[in-house]
Amino acid sequence: MRKVSAFGQKKNRSNNKDRQQHVTFATNPNDMPKKYLVLVVCCLMAFHVSQAQRRVSDSTISSFLFHGSYALQIPSGDLTTYFGVNSTIGGGASYKSDRNWLTGFSVDFIFGDKVKNRAQLLSMITTKDGEIIDGDGIYTSLALFERGYQLRFHTGKIIPVLSPNPNSGILVLANIGYVSHHIRIESQYGTAPQIKGDYAKGYDKLRGGFSAGGEVGYFLMGNTRVLNFIATLQFLHGWTRSQRDYSFDLMAKDNKSYNDNYYGFRLTWMIPTYQRAPQQYYYY
Repeated sequence: MRKVSAFGQKKNRSNNKDRQQHVTFATNPNDMPKKYLVLVVCCLMAFHVSQAQRRVSDSTISSFLFHGSYALQIPSGDLTTYFGVNSTIGGGASYKSDRNWLTGFSVDFIFGDKVKNRAQLLSMITTKDGEIIDGDGIYTSLALFERGYQLRFHTGKIIPVLSPNPNSGILVLANIGYVSHHIRIESQYGTAPQIKGDYAKGYDKLRGGFSAGGEVGYFLMGNTRVLNFIATLQFLHGWTRSQRDYSFDLMAKDNKSYNDNYYGFRLTWMIPTYQRAPQQYYYY
């Protein structure tokens, strides 16, 4: 039998321990393989960002757009019986594709103070001077306003002509939606019970119905995020009916169908959400 000294046993145990440490180091998943994986992921992310950051000035891009607008509208058709020029203010959202198609929606609130035929409308409750006797027995004046809203879903095409970049140009839109309008009546001191609550519904001429229309104008997506707007001429037609069960001036329910038209000019400011590419390039 071969004898092994204590020194030899200690040396053998040390060599075995070194081999075990070497094996552990070589098979540790937290070392080189993980570093290579992180490097590959970082390269893929950098490539994705570089593809997303396309410049507006030389490439057609896709982007979500949030927008607010103001419009000045002239009524025609049956609208002219009670209303004159009105304004709208509203907002919405759209999606512009990299093929320059535009799809989205908007909601605009109608307001104006050009209300016609007030004497005929309120003849049952006003004096010949157009005043009303309020709940305190005092003569008070009335103010009439146009109110309403237009809900539209639109789709259209941007034609890149006369434009500073491929994302701007002539815009042609078509839309469908819903339109509603009515007369808001206010007394000077708010003390006239004849035009409050359910009584007001008999005078407000609330109408609503399906609408369709279109817009033609110019779409500008600037090379920066600051200057982005749409300017269009618009037309909207509404097939409306009375939404009230009784009309005091008619002494009956209004069962007629109406053709309500709006012609106007709209100015829209947009906020795009695309990721803009840097203008400078750095070399190391």
